[in-house]
Order: sequence, then C-alpha cells, then structure tokens
Amino acid sequence: MKKRFVVGLLVALVAALVIPPAFGQATGTVKGACKDMEGKPYAGATVEFLSAETGRKYVLKTDKKGEYFSLGVSPGKYKVTLLQDGKEIYHFTNVTVAVDENTIDFDMRKEQATQAQGQGISPEELKKRQEAAEKEAKETNTVKTLNEKLASSRDAMHAGNYDQAIQTMTEATQMDPSRDILWANLADAYRASAPKQTDAAEKTKRFDSAVQSYQKAIETKQAAVQAGDKDPDANKKLASYYNNLADAQGKSGKSDDAIKSYTQAATLDPAGAGTYYFNLGAVLTNANKNDDAIQAFDKAIAADPTKADAYYWKGVNLVAKATTDKSGKVIAAPGTEEAFGKYLELTPTGSHAEEAKAMLQYIGSSIETSFGKQKKTASKPK
Repeated sequence: MKKRFVVGLLVALVAALVIPPAFGQATGTVKGACKDMEGKPYAGATVEFLSAETGRKYVLKTDKKGEYFSLGVSPGKYKVTLLQDGKEIYHFTNVTVAVDENTIDFDMRKEQATQAQGQGISPEELKKRQEAAEKEAKETNTVKTLNEKLASSRDAMHAGNYDQAIQTMTEATQMDPSRDILWANLADAYRASAPKQTDAAEKTKRFDSAVQSYQKAIETKQAAVQAGDKDPDANKKLASYYNNLADAQGKSGKSDDAIKSYTQAATLDPAGAGTYYFNLGAVLTNANKNDDAIQAFDKAIAADPTKADAYYWKGVNLVAKATTDKSGKVIAAPGTEEAFGKYLELTPTGSHAEEAKAMLQYIGSSIETSFGKQKKTASKPK
C-alpha cells in the first residue's frame, strides 16, 4: 500500500512540472468619448493614462468624433487626463483599469452637473454656469479662427495678394462684425489694392470700400468704449483708423473729408500729431490749398520741431505764394528762406536737399550747407 501511494505522488509531481508557463501579463482595453459643454466632440485632443503605481504613461489621441481606443493597457490604478492644445481640460483620479474592456468618458456638461449637485447648487444656477461655460468655449473657438484669418490675410498682403486678403477679411467680418480690428484690416486690404487697379472705376470703388470699412472700424471701436471697454490704447487705435481713413479719402479726391479725419486723429492722439498734421499738409498741398497747407505744416512742426520734411513742404507752399516786381525780381513770401534753411540744417543731405537749394537760389537767398554759405543770384524761371 505504501509503494502505491508514493508512486501516485510522484506522478502528480511530474504532471505539475510539465504544465506550460503563462505567456505574459494580461492587459486591458480602454476606450471613451470626449465632449465639451455644448456636447461637441473634442477632436484631436489627448487622453493620458498615468499609472499611480509604476509611473508608466499611455498617450492616446481622439478622432473626429472625440473618441479614443487602445489595447494593451496594464491593469492598475490610473490618473486619466483630457488635454487639448497641451492644456488640461479635466481629469479623473484612481481610475481602475481591469483585464477586460474599460470605458472612461469625458462629458463636461455631465461632470459640471455632478459637481454642482455635490456643492448644493440649484438647477437654475447650474444652467447659468453651463451657458456661461458654453459662451466662453464658443468665444475661444471664434477668437482662434479669427486670429488664423488675420494671420492669413496679413501674409497675403505681404505677398501682394490683395484680393485673397480682402476675401479672407470679408469672411472674418461676417463671422463677427463687432471687432474693429477685422474691419480695419479689411480696409487696409482695399486701400492697398486700389492703386494696383488699371480700371479707374474699380480703383475708385476700392478706395470707397476702404473708406466704408475704416468708418465701420471706428464705429465698432467707439461702441466698445461706450460699452465699458477698458482698452488703454483706444484713442491711439482710433487715431490710426482716422489717419488711414483720411489717406483713403484724400486719394479718392475727398480732400475736405480727409482734412476732418486727419484733424480728428491729431485730437485723439496728441503724441502722434506731428505725423497726422504732416499728412494733412500733404493733402492740402495736392489740393493747391497753400495757406491751409502752411498752417498744417506749422502744426506738424509745433508737435515735432525735428520733422525736417515739414519745413521743406512748408517752404514749397510758400514758394507758390511768391511774387515778382516790375524788374522781374522774385519776392518770396515771409518765412520761405527760413523754412528751406531749417530743412537743410536738419538734413543737409536729405532726399529734398537739392530741391531746397534750388528753391533758395530761385528766391535769391543764401544757401546754408554743411560746407558754408554761398550767395546765389536769383533768376526768374522761364
């Protein structure tokens, strides 16, 4: 009897030794759907599974439906985080992944409702919070899209593709007509494209479109300020819109409107008044309004006494007021010599230096240069 028992035991031991070993650790499957406060999918988001026990991380991507899926995740406790553009949206802690299929959904509306209930928040307050969150999410998406359109438009402008820039910014203003920067960029595209047109009617049309868009930019910015916009640079931005508006008005023959716009720009932004009054003087010069142009250049000089070109163009307008006596001698208007002399003093080799010397020679004045003073004989132009 003892022998039979021993033999039976040995057989059992041998059988145990020939049992095939396991083929590795069993793993689980994870999947889920990710939705924002509006119930829309988080497409292209990231779902991270971080093991609380080993520190191992699994990084998964959501598809267009906001869904993710993965095999081969080791069982254990995990912190599961939803991220978009590198920023955390929400996370769960102590999530158990078992050796089977595991579903972990991210439903932001549901999660907010659950949190609200835990904090004793009423359904009405919860609804307000959800609506606020949805509005914020929508605003974020809108701003992102508009910034992309702005960047695309500016790239097109730099490449000289003004029609593409106009189309892009038109789409942007249709998406959100309440942003002044969109109207201003649309106006910039129209204004830059106008001189490139060979058809006179089309050129006029584009300048008119630029004027309308700048006016819209001004209106929306003013409305934002009245509504409580705390932009510290509001007046400076408005001044730049008026300056560009005046340029478009001047180039389309609306000099009276341009005068008003440049004056408004100088009023809003005194620090930039030198530039605005200089631009005003240029429009008046082109309109042959010499006295008004001289006053504008005087204002530009008062705002910025180092603005050499303002002295030169003041002198040009003063020359237009010169007369001749019976002998044919040129009699310059008061201040002419001083204007050209100051220009040469500030920029002896400036872009208008030769013209300034010629003007001084014309009125029979001394020419002041960095090499000394020379007396020139006045001569009447033929």
